Amino acid sequence: MNSKPLNILLVEDDELFRLGLVTRLQQEGDILIVAEAEDGETAVELVSQLSLNVVILDVGLPGIGGVEACRQIKEKQPSLPVLVLTSHSQKPLITRIIEAKAQGYCLKGIAPEALILAIRSVAAGASWWDPMATQEIQETFGQIGVSEGAELSNPNNPLTKREQEILALIAAGKSNQEIADILYIATGTVRVHVHTILKKLNARDRTQAALVAIQKKLVAADFLDST
Repeated sequence: MNSKPLNILLVEDDELFRLGLVTRLQQEGDILIVAEAEDGETAVELVSQLSLNVVILDVGLPGIGGVEACRQIKEKQPSLPVLVLTSHSQKPLITRIIEAKAQGYCLKGIAPEALILAIRSVAAGASWWDPMATQEIQETFGQIGVSEGAELSNPNNPLTKREQEILALIAAGKSNQEIADILYIATGTVRVHVHTILKKLNARDRTQAALVAIQKKLVAADFLDST
């Protein structure tokens, strides 16, 4: 069963890097680069003109810059996921990215397979944060609160609300199909969330993730009681 491709806006001012990224991403049957931009202003304009699923956004852009571009994009299209791609990992930058309501953050050295998973994850409604920035992100969440798409029950919980719901259902022994039926989402979306949950919790499999959920109280008790 073929799903519609993910329409991507790629915003990157390094022409060679952008070309390499386009070439690699379009090898995936479900990813389509529908537009490219070299600066933040153009990106903001294109968001209003195109039907998009994800914006991949470099931070070090000329003009208004990537963080401000992200903020303006989210003002225009609050539900459009923005995945930030940058070579920097300083805590102040991560804080600004979170405040701008980006759904994810990847370093430019990320493996292509991981970047593709990140794209699919944010498109499915999950968040994706580079492992190198995990501690900084958790501290920042505790200081400034979080955006709707990445709300945590406590600053030590790396999971979004949707991921907590899915983890609770995993802990209750539900299959991907059962989870999809309960939450009214596609099984493919569940698979993406499960993969993200395992990665965030550093769990080998669903069973270990369920144990972590119970031990660390990562899911609300009422989620478990209701399953």
